[in-house]
Amino acid sequence: MAEDTSLLKYLSLNQITTEQWNLKEAAIGCAQAEVPWISIWRHKLEVFGIAESKRIIKDTGLEVSSLCRGGMFPAATEEQRRKNLDDNKRAVEEAAELGTDVLVLVCGPAPDRNIDLSRQWVGEGIEQLVPFAESYGVKLGIEPLHPMYAADRSVIVTLGQANKIAEEYSPEQVGVVVDVFHVWWDPELYKQIARAKERILGFHVSDWNVPITDTFKARRMMGDGVIEIRRIRKAVEEAGYHGPIEVEIMNQDLWDMPGEHVLKLMKDSFVKHV
Repeated sequence: MAEDTSLLKYLSLNQITTEQWNLKEAAIGCAQAEVPWISIWRHKLEVFGIAESKRIIKDTGLEVSSLCRGGMFPAATEEQRRKNLDDNKRAVEEAAELGTDVLVLVCGPAPDRNIDLSRQWVGEGIEQLVPFAESYGVKLGIEPLHPMYAADRSVIVTLGQANKIAEEYSPEQVGVVVDVFHVWWDPELYKQIARAKERILGFHVSDWNVPITDTFKARRMMGDGVIEIRRIRKAVEEAGYHGPIEVEIMNQDLWDMPGEHVLKLMKDSFVKHV
């Protein structure tokens, strides 16, 4: 593939790619590697707290592409669903404080095998969260996950499902996040990307290779698998998205590697394959 260095201005490190680093290490690493964006995971905020985390980001000159994650709406009891909603409100506040207008939603699994009811709870949770998020200027990005994660992470497993929910709201309130690892297999992928026109809030890249022996840490570096990443990226652009592109890779080999080596590999693969 031809290399395209012009895209580097959109490159964002999704923090899970360098799970071995805390937020300060990741921010300094990005600044040194000239990676202009970072996506922050909430468990990384806990180390320094929101105020110090915000200062770290400001001092390194980075832009925050998104906060991961909100969601996890379904629960077996009404009390727990209320607690989940409260946690989502805290996530909205954190996103606004960090200077990003995108909260990524991983919507949650079925706690009691009733997948239809859990999808209803997802819809209700988003409906309850929208006014609060809008008051903070934060948009909710529904990220559909690959169907293999339906049992433990999300009952929203296709871009079509995510679009259907998002279309109940304005694009300034709710949109979708397109992660190539989760959607590349979908026969309706390009139809659904076009359907999401002006409603795509994030684009995540990695790759899919076999065999998959650990579903959580299954992702590979771009170019190491079968996904038509560049084709998907161009479709997302045609649908109106021209924002940061997050490299989001859960992989133990990368986590065992020095973070600066991961960033170099990430940049090289990004230029060649995204």
